[in-house]
Amino acid sequence: MAFRAQSDARRSWRTGHAPALLVIPLALIVTVCVVDVLAPPHIHLGPLLVAAPAITVAFAGARTTAAMGALAVVAQVLVGALRGVLGTANVQAQIAALIVVSAVCVTVCVVRDQHERQLHQVRSVAEAAQSVLLRPLPQRAGPLQIAGLYIPAEEEAELGGDLYAAARTDHHSTRLLIGDVRGSGLGAISNTALLLGAFRAAAHRQATLPRLAVHLDGAFRWDTSQWRPQTEQDTVEDFATAMLLDIPDHDPVVHLISCGHPPPLILRGNRLIPLVAEASHLPIGFGGAFGISDYKVQTFPFEVGDLLLLYTDGVIEARNTDGRFYPFTERAPQWTTNDPEELLRHLQDDLLAHVDAHLNDDAAVVAIRRLASVPPPSDPAL
Repeated sequence: MAFRAQSDARRSWRTGHAPALLVIPLALIVTVCVVDVLAPPHIHLGPLLVAAPAITVAFAGARTTAAMGALAVVAQVLVGALRGVLGTANVQAQIAALIVVSAVCVTVCVVRDQHERQLHQVRSVAEAAQSVLLRPLPQRAGPLQIAGLYIPAEEEAELGGDLYAAARTDHHSTRLLIGDVRGSGLGAISNTALLLGAFRAAAHRQATLPRLAVHLDGAFRWDTSQWRPQTEQDTVEDFATAMLLDIPDHDPVVHLISCGHPPPLILRGNRLIPLVAEASHLPIGFGGAFGISDYKVQTFPFEVGDLLLLYTDGVIEARNTDGRFYPFTERAPQWTTNDPEELLRHLQDDLLAHVDAHLNDDAAVVAIRRLASVPPPSDPAL
């Protein structure tokens, strides 16, 4: 879930309200004509007609603006003819000025609409790239009900340094990754794509979580440094905090490896239980550099009805105008009865209200509820 772009909202608003708003410039033209004809000779309201195309450009397209400008010119000519001053230099100057202003308004409409079309095309490409890189999480995976939320710090952005992914394994479990790549911009997006690609390629093939963590660390470190001169490798640091999880279908537990990432939360009834790892490993990208060849897996209860929350630091470090962090651990238990999708909708609204819709960092959250366990596969030999 991401922000709706402002330009799309403006376009939708103009489309829906343009017919009703046309009453304003039309009423202005009629009022100026009537008053100008009936007013004493020394009163001239003709210059006010320039407001008609200027108002129309705010909510209508080029054709409607041009039509309103032409109507204003016709009204000015009509007023001049009725008052017998059409041939005067003053009225002719007003008509010329009205034509010029109308032409400028039409040009503004054309340029604005062209830029909006280009922005729409760029956004379509960005949305397609996001759907490929940050694929929507499956709503169901075995006995799990899953939902994901991604909120970019910039409204027009579709993807940044936060990421999540899920994969099914051959031994009837669901593996998940949530992470936060260092930095921002194209470099962070490139590393996000790298880490997601490495996870999707290996999550279902690696027999254990430690082997998967070693694979991700090696792939990330090798790809981000293979073209970099040796002198730069000592000064540039590419890494990602990450949490790897394996959730068996038939065992009410969750196995996890923490690589410098904020601990997940279990919501059990009205209780909130942080799954704090005894040993948090170095972020992805640092493990091999420091000779880490094994990762410790920790196991926590994850029972039927429990809700598991994974998140990035963009959530817990979001500040309001007073500098107060978002009270994630206080707000989350309020929504434990909701399904994952509904919980994330409440969370998104509450988080954006806390920061007045201005996040300083991307934020990602994954909500997972364990439903009644599926029956274990039958042994074909029996």
